[in-house]
Amino acid sequence: MSRLRPGPVAACAVALMAAACAATPAPPPPPATGSGPVLRDWRSIITPADRDRYNRREAAWTLALQQARRQPGSGDLRPLGDLITPDAARLSVAPPAGDYRCRTIKLGSQGGEDGLGYVVYGWFACRIEQTPNGLKFVKLTGSQRPSGLLFPETDRHMVMLGSMALASEPAANSYGQRPDRDLVAVLERIGEARWRLIIPWPQNESNLDLIELVPA
Repeated sequence: MSRLRPGPVAACAVALMAAACAATPAPPPPPATGSGPVLRDWRSIITPADRDRYNRREAAWTLALQQARRQPGSGDLRPLGDLITPDAARLSVAPPAGDYRCRTIKLGSQGGEDGLGYVVYGWFACRIEQTPNGLKFVKLTGSQRPSGLLFPETDRHMVMLGSMALASEPAANSYGQRPDRDLVAVLERIGEARWRLIIPWPQNESNLDLIELVPA
């Protein structure tokens, strides 16, 4: 018994339907939903003045250490070790949120040869906070209290954009609004539980500020 075959018109219709199905793309998958915050790129926020300070941080290290070694200072640099070593950064830079002890070391003098080559300050209270915008550093006590957001950059350093509060002022949250209080810093881990913030070309006094952090 012979099988019936479709006529020319029916065969053509079947072929056109098959071609249309093949040409129609599959619907795209639904967008992935992330659980973490989307952090802004610090390069889109940083001011031109702070970008210049950030790009010239190696020069700040060089000048500040030269002045610290040849000019009189206040305190003792000898036990600081990796804190004042430019290339001491280690992997896994991000610090855990919590309370820290911190102290500031000022290297070099904006007053040239007439100023102090270095100043080593005592310990103060600081904190690393987890915020919706990422990690934030806050210095809680002292007459100069920087604070700012920490932006991931590499596995060895983070970039902080922040502001300085003075005396009895409340914590500053005004980066980009007061150029005289703005600062850019680099956070590095230099020990098992030891970090430093490097502030190149600060607004006053020194040519490089270091803030050491250890868990409280």
